Parts: sequence; C-alpha cells; structure tokens
Amino acid sequence: MDIKNKVKYSFLIIVLLILLIFTANSIILYQVKENEQSKVNISKLILLQENMTFLTKDIVLASSKDELISIENKFKKIELEFESLYNEIKNDKEKDFVDYFLKDMHQADTVLKQMNTLTKNEKQIEKSFDEIFRIQYEKIQLQNQFNKIYPQENNLRKKIEHEILERKSFILLLDFANIKYYSKEVLFQKQTEDYLQKWLLSIDSLYEKLNINLIQNYKNNVKKIGNIAIKIKENINNEAILQNKIFEFLNINKTINTNIQKDIDKTSEEFINTIKNFISFLLLITLIFIIYLAIKVNKNVALSVDQIQQKVDKGLKEIKNLNEEIEETQKEVIFTMGAIGESRSKETGNHVKRVAEYTKLLALHYGLDPNEAEMLKQASPMHDIGKVAIPDAILNKPGRFDEEERKIMNTHAALGYEMLKHSKRPLLKMAATISNEHHEKWDGSGYPRGLKGENIHIYGRITALADVFDALGSDRCYKKAWDDDRIFKLFKEEKGKHFDPKLIDIFFDNLNEFLKIREKFKDTYN
Repeated sequence: MDIKNKVKYSFLIIVLLILLIFTANSIILYQVKENEQSKVNISKLILLQENMTFLTKDIVLASSKDELISIENKFKKIELEFESLYNEIKNDKEKDFVDYFLKDMHQADTVLKQMNTLTKNEKQIEKSFDEIFRIQYEKIQLQNQFNKIYPQENNLRKKIEHEILERKSFILLLDFANIKYYSKEVLFQKQTEDYLQKWLLSIDSLYEKLNINLIQNYKNNVKKIGNIAIKIKENINNEAILQNKIFEFLNINKTINTNIQKDIDKTSEEFINTIKNFISFLLLITLIFIIYLAIKVNKNVALSVDQIQQKVDKGLKEIKNLNEEIEETQKEVIFTMGAIGESRSKETGNHVKRVAEYTKLLALHYGLDPNEAEMLKQASPMHDIGKVAIPDAILNKPGRFDEEERKIMNTHAALGYEMLKHSKRPLLKMAATISNEHHEKWDGSGYPRGLKGENIHIYGRITALADVFDALGSDRCYKKAWDDDRIFKLFKEEKGKHFDPKLIDIFFDNLNEFLKIREKFKDTYN
C-alpha cells in the first residue's frame, strides 16, 4: 500500500475513533436524562401514595356522610392516577438504541422488585381506607344516635334527681351520685362494658330503694346510649389501628423510594464509569495512532518536524473542538430540561432565556467572577425543573390555588433539588441549589426551609429576583402581565422583605440593561 493510501485510511480511522468518542458521550447524556425521568415518575408514585395516606386522616375527622363521600371520591381519583402511572412505567418496554447497552432503570430487576412492593402496599392502603370508611360511616351513624338519645338520658336523670331531692334521703343521694359518676365514665371517659354494668347496677340499687317507673325508663335508655358509646370507642380504636398500619406502609414506601434512588444511581455510575474508561481508551488509541501516522509519514516522505507538528496539532484541535461541542451539548440539554419544566406550566421557552440573562447581569454587577456569572446563567434555567413532578391539574389551574394545592405546588423546589443533588458536576450542583432556594425570601417567609437573609445562597437570591421580574411581566394561565410601574412599585415595597436589598439597588441602577434583555427575548405569539 502506498503512502497516500496509508494516510487516507489512517485519517478515516481517526475520524471513526472521534465519532465513537462523541457517541459514547451522547449515550451518557441520554441515559442520565432517562434515569432522572425514572426517578421523577417513581417519586410521583410515592407522593400519590402519601396523598392517599393523608386522606385517611381526613376521613377520621369527617363529621357527615357527605364529607365522607367527598373524601372517598378524592381517594379514588388519586388511586386511579397511581394505577395509571404505575402501568405506564411498568409497560414502558419500548427499546431504543441505548437500551442495547443498558436496560432502562425502571426495568431493572432490583427496581421492579421495589415497584412490586410499592403497588402491593397501595392495595393494602386501599383496603385499609375502605375499612376505615366503613367504620367512620358507622361511627357517624352512632354519633347521630347518641346525640339524639343523650338529651333523653340527661332529662330522665334530672327528673330522678328531682324526685330524690324531694324525699331528702341521704342514702338515695349516695346511690344517685354513683349513677352520675358512672354516666360520665361510660359516656365521656372510659366507655367500657365494665363501667356500663356498674352504671346499670347503680340504677338497680336505686330502684330497690325507690321503686318508680321513671327509674326503669332511665335504665332502658342507659342500655341504648351506653352500648352506642362503647361501640363508638371501639370504632375509634379500630380506626387508630388501621391508621398506624397505613403509616407503616408509608414508612416502607419511603425506604423503597430511597433504595430505588440508590439502585438507579449505582447502576448509572457503573455504566458511566465504563463509558468513561472506554472513551479514555479511545483517546489513547487516537493519540497513539496520530503519533504512529506522523512517524510513518515522516519516514516515507521526509516531512519536517514542523509539518508533523502541524498534523498532530490539527488532530488535537479536532479532539478539543469535539470536547467543546460535547460541553455545549451538555449545556443545551440542561437548558432544554429547564424549558421542559416551564413548558409543563404553559410558560414560553423565552422565559428561561430571559431569566438566564437577568441572572448573569445581576451576578456581574453584584461582583461575582465572570466565569461564575456565566455558570449561573447556564444553571438558572433549571430553577423550576421540579415542576415536572407537579400534576397538570394543579400546575395549569387558572386562578388561585387552595391550601392543599399550594402545599403540593410548593414541593417543586425540594423536588428539583432531589433530582439534581446527587450529581458531582458543578453546573448541576449549582442548579440544585438554585432550585431549592429561589423561593426563599430575605425576611425568612419563603419556602421550602424558611431561610433568611444571607443564609439564602446568592444564587437563589439572584434567581428569585430575576424569576419574579420576568413572571410579573409575562402573561400566565392564571393572570395577565403587570405593567412596569406596578412591578417597580412592588420591588421597592419588597426590598428587604422578599428580595436582597443590595440586589434591588443593582436592579434599579441598571434598569435599562434589564429592559433591553426583555425586549431582545420578548415572547412572540402566532
């Protein structure tokens, strides 16, 4: 083979090696994205089960049949959501290219085993809920009967007391005192069969001394209301036992969630390490091949040292450009994931672009290093990634949230942090901090942890101001965009309350720059 063909084929091999390196990096990014989605879906399953569990608390507090039925309907709705999501995860067996290298995380044997336990627990929670529903339904009926009969018992007891007082008998008063004592113990304290029998014996004792029909009528009434009170107490005890059983399942599910996260992280780490070693091997082979090629070319055509160096530099430059392209791809993936989180709440992709530019501008004027400011710009689009775990019915609800919906919505900050916190990459670590703290407020009234002042990371403080500025000036499903005067008035009022005072000063000192960014990336509608 002549030197010309050797050079041609050698460069083809180098290009192939470079493509293999690029492919391996792409596989890593793709698999990390799929694993994160698996984590999100499994966390949603756990959250749905927690909501089902909390409804068992509500049902015990229900005081009417209508309220019971309303809670039951909510439970069934969440139950259907759970089963639908579980079946979607379990039946997602479609293979893609990466699956030939690594099975999807939710199809791994260890994860499937944990998921099966999760759905078994869901069936137990459903069964326990039905039993609590039945008991509470019966308890409400008994309570209604109690409320109806108790005034009769009270009136009869007062009439007996009147009869005794007219006779002015100390012995009769002692017997009546026992009746009053045991009535209180049976109806409101002990609520046991033993105390009911003692109550009835006290009535019999009084009847022996004061033989009037009024006492027999009272005894018949006592038997009814006493048995009702005892049955209510039994129902309360049974409900407590079932609730404890359900909360045991909840604790088991939390352990399952932790184990699944560990399984996914462990398998992902092993896979990524394997790919990294493969990439390192390819890089080594590429460098060796380039050096070998340079020597062969030099030997056969007497190339100068400068010419060899040029060719080596060219090859290394191609590798460097490829690595830069991979880095840009990683940044694009992060930006896209941030846009996904916003798009689920029907917000435009330009929202994350504007927030990214605002955060960089604030960071530079605050005094952060330019590299750190650029990194903040790249990470800030992920501030609302936790919204992917929030149900659409809440996320896109027009109008204000009720208290329960607000609690669920507020979990998106912690959920985003949980998705990102395990990463060792500085950019994703920064994104985790932003997600967790961009809803904290300077005066400590924010969430999820109620941090105050400079205890809130500067990344969170900067992103909070940028996010609110853009959100107020943009249309949403639940509001129209504010005009600038109204926004500026709010920012001045919230200085030292919601926002870092220094950042508010920076914002107004450089207002024209912020308005230029908003104009450059303004939303366009078809």
